[in-house]
Amino acid sequence: MKFGVHFGSRGVAGNPDSLTAIAQKCEALGFTHFGMSDHVIVATEVDSAYPYSASGKFFAQDTGISLEQVTALSFVAAATNTIRLLTSVLVLPHRHPVLAAKMLATVDVLSKGRLTAGVGVGWMAEEIALLGGPPFADRAAASDEYIEAFRELWTADRPSQEGSFAAFEHMLFAPKPVQTPYPPLWVGGESKPARRRTGRYGDGWYPVAANPRTPLDTPDRYRTALTDVREAAQEAGRDPMAVEGALLAIYCRIGDEQEGRDGGRLAFTGSAEAIVADIGHFAEAGLQHFLIGGDGSDLPGTIDRLEQFAAEVIGKMDR
Repeated sequence: MKFGVHFGSRGVAGNPDSLTAIAQKCEALGFTHFGMSDHVIVATEVDSAYPYSASGKFFAQDTGISLEQVTALSFVAAATNTIRLLTSVLVLPHRHPVLAAKMLATVDVLSKGRLTAGVGVGWMAEEIALLGGPPFADRAAASDEYIEAFRELWTADRPSQEGSFAAFEHMLFAPKPVQTPYPPLWVGGESKPARRRTGRYGDGWYPVAANPRTPLDTPDRYRTALTDVREAAQEAGRDPMAVEGALLAIYCRIGDEQEGRDGGRLAFTGSAEAIVADIGHFAEAGLQHFLIGGDGSDLPGTIDRLEQFAAEVIGKMDR
């Protein structure tokens, strides 16, 4: 099992000194991935439903503070040596595909091959519109073309593509990413379309555990969904077992138990022993990368939580 940490692009991770400190601490503690979320701006009027809360209300619609994700990860690259840099996830409709491909390739080059490109189609129509993205109803089709564009730009000597949302020719694109043929691409999302997209394009599946509409809070649910992903990969003519299974349990905490859907304990909450057992059961269901939310209210509290998780959970797992 490999472990990673996800941070929002504000708060503790929004300050250069604390971002450096937590990234270096994560690396020293043995976390494999350091992820940051993607909001370029926050619309003042949001009718789109946030998929990861029962109410549909977006928790971060307050100050609008958010570092740009890929730029922030380039800063983390300069402060670290081995930890992988994860876009967690990059919202594909936020950026022109050629520009996004160059930004990601730049991080891979400057980090000497440490980028994992997590991508998703996004949920906030208002943000996509403000950034000049494709029509919200077309974001899935556009995102598929963007992924295809990334791989064309990252591998072809004279890249070109004819698409409804990503079209280009007569260009040179260099430098290419250090990783060959290109950086690992993890596709986010819990829905059946997201699973099919992962099967077609993904090197990894990167869902969130706590989507109330598509919960992945038991090993059986995770196993069934990952099977869907791998069946889609096989249908696409790909090696199904080459698609790695990841999971972001942003709420994971050692301490008080949280109540699950059935009234019992929510997986990945409670004692360290219970969390270790949960991860083991999910590993049997195909999980290979387990990521937690790292954000704390301040730097000392964040460091303490990271150290506790490393000592009491990572240190107790059979790797």
